[in-house]
Amino acid sequence: MTILLPQGRPLGRRDMLKGAAALGLGAVLPAGFARLALAQDKPTVVNSIRSLSNPYHATWNKGGAAFAKAIGADYVTLVTEGDSEKGTADIRAILAKTGGNCIINVDPNDSADARPIVEACVAAKAFVVTQWNKPADLHPWDHDPYHVAHISFDGVKYGEVTAKALIDAIGGKGGILALGGILSNTPAIERRAGLEKAVADHPDVKILDFQVADWQSNKAFDTVSAWLTRFGADVKGIWAANDDMAVGALEALRAEGLAGKVPVTGIDGIKTAVEAVKAGEMAATVSWDPFWQGSMGLAIGYAAKTGKINPASEPKEHREFYGTGVVVTKETVAAFYKDNIEAEPKVDFTDLWSRVTGQIRQG
Repeated sequence: MTILLPQGRPLGRRDMLKGAAALGLGAVLPAGFARLALAQDKPTVVNSIRSLSNPYHATWNKGGAAFAKAIGADYVTLVTEGDSEKGTADIRAILAKTGGNCIINVDPNDSADARPIVEACVAAKAFVVTQWNKPADLHPWDHDPYHVAHISFDGVKYGEVTAKALIDAIGGKGGILALGGILSNTPAIERRAGLEKAVADHPDVKILDFQVADWQSNKAFDTVSAWLTRFGADVKGIWAANDDMAVGALEALRAEGLAGKVPVTGIDGIKTAVEAVKAGEMAATVSWDPFWQGSMGLAIGYAAKTGKINPASEPKEHREFYGTGVVVTKETVAAFYKDNIEAEPKVDFTDLWSRVTGQIRQG
């Protein structure tokens, strides 16, 4: 059967690949894809992320597509949908389909997932950059040259920063509620530690309850709706470990006519959250620039693959590093919105280390 595109031309293998990438169906590519990829000069570039329905990872995906376009490479998106087994299996499948001729940029679903993913890439001689999640004893320099780098952000620091913004917004006293990410997830653990550090410094502030909402807006909505019934007027503010959960919290507040009266903070810098800061419904968010994460993770891996850098010769602060977070508040939101929401973020794909803010702390 021949499938015609709207322009009237037949659907080819490249079209099928692009369609699969757009839908996050990288694990079910056409059977002939392996031969196609091996025949190409450039490696296939692959982003493995949680879900395209999550605005943060959707922007990450756009960054990956922009980098692939810039170098003229085929691009594949893999999605875990929160399933660790699926995430690892999909990466093994793409390694097999490309014969290792690929660059993997992965946000593992859970910390434990990073090890089998890295080991599979090393076995296939494919270059991989991990982000956010990995075991503390898994280091890129132990798997030279294929585990090129690990990128994260200082979760303790920014969890504390957003908590302090929330505490300031409620006048330094009262009860707050907290929404956490997956319990075993590295950034979730760190951001909660930052929250608790900030609260410890403010004895007139109390965490009324902490619940895990798995980074998801719908779970956050249900949790906050129940909280508002349970705690009522005692709720003075809501801290969320990411923006998707913060948006779910806002929806619950809006349903009760409390948006703007009960401040919320989040982390990720997604469009909806930034707009909520502009509207006075959120006190703060932090942008990691997921467009940069989705593109630069691939750019660093590609530089290693093509010999522009030798990972083994790079200093440790280029192998395992914190990126730069940008705190967005009512004072900074207008400029941030203009440069990062209204316009596509600008990334120099050749400037690999410009946002390095130091080597990741161990322990």
